[in-house]
Amino acid sequence: MIGVNEDPTGSTVSARADLVLPCLDEAEALPWVLGRLPEGWRAIVVDNGSTDGSADLARSLGATVVHESRRGFGAACHAGLLAATAPYVCFCDCDGSLDPALLPGFVDRIAAGESDLVLGRRRPQSRGAWPAHARAGNLALSRMLRSRTGLRLRDLGPMRAARREAPAGSPPTCTTPRPSTTAAPYGWAAAPAPSTPRSFPTTPSRPRSSAPTSPAGAGR
Repeated sequence: MIGVNEDPTGSTVSARADLVLPCLDEAEALPWVLGRLPEGWRAIVVDNGSTDGSADLARSLGATVVHESRRGFGAACHAGLLAATAPYVCFCDCDGSLDPALLPGFVDRIAAGESDLVLGRRRPQSRGAWPAHARAGNLALSRMLRSRTGLRLRDLGPMRAARREAPAGSPPTCTTPRPSTTAAPYGWAAAPAPSTPRSFPTTPSRPRSSAPTSPAGAGR
């Protein structure tokens, strides 16, 4: 299992947000993932070439479906971002490994003016949940970005939230799903977030617990 950090203070934000869910053959996980969508939010499922009926299933469950022929998480996120209309946009894996119900805690910090970008930090809670080579690569990239931008990032996880429109002074590229690479030169600053570790199953077919995920780092 992989655990993420949960904000122990809970969420009070009522801001509307769009949740972008890159999707490639996730029919098994979709019902649970969409069932965890925060009230009043819109799910944008970006189908990246699924062959298991994911797009039709997502549509039947009330999600907006966007098709992106270019393979890859970044291309899917960008297509979802272009389809978003809410003031805030969140991103999350669609495989059931992360809990969308915890994203309002991310948006809280942005709506309060505390941050412009919030990234969730994953924490492995059991052996094999996060392969060593993946953790090593993530650590190397985090350190590289820290040296280039000054942002103290510990994880470049797929759960994140930001304003849909770039903050004043930011370059146009800050509206893409990878603003952390350009954050520091444009006045964004990093901030740690209090956290409590929780765990949850990563396989869509297994029962999930009620928790995991909250801000581990934020950019302003």
